[in-house]
Amino acid sequence: MSSAVPLARRRVPCYGNRMKEQRAWGTRETLAEAVDHRVDRVTVQPGERLSLQRHRQRSEHWHMIAGRALVSVDGQEVELGPGDSVNIHCGATHRVHNIGDHPVVLIEVQRGDSFGEDDLERLADD
Repeated sequence: MSSAVPLARRRVPCYGNRMKEQRAWGTRETLAEAVDHRVDRVTVQPGERLSLQRHRQRSEHWHMIAGRALVSVDGQEVELGPGDSVNIHCGATHRVHNIGDHPVVLIEVQRGDSFGEDDLERLADD
């Protein structure tokens, strides 16, 4: 039986009643959501990277849990590993690229007025 939802955006049941979204680059699981913030667990598979993007209505904080990543924020690149973190301010271009042999796992804390796709501007995509 086929699903009407493409694989790149498929939501599957996860722990408790949370949902995990399958993406071409890995998964995104929402851990907590409120009016002023959202917390996601993001897993990026080896060799994959997210779109170069920016948000106008939210900032993000990424805290690395596992793996090695090359993170770009406003054109500046830094390599991050477990325990490292980076702040991404509203309007900053950003991207994470898994440069290792194991999945990158990071916790993303979003703060602002909008946490949906309507506040996502993709600037470059693979």
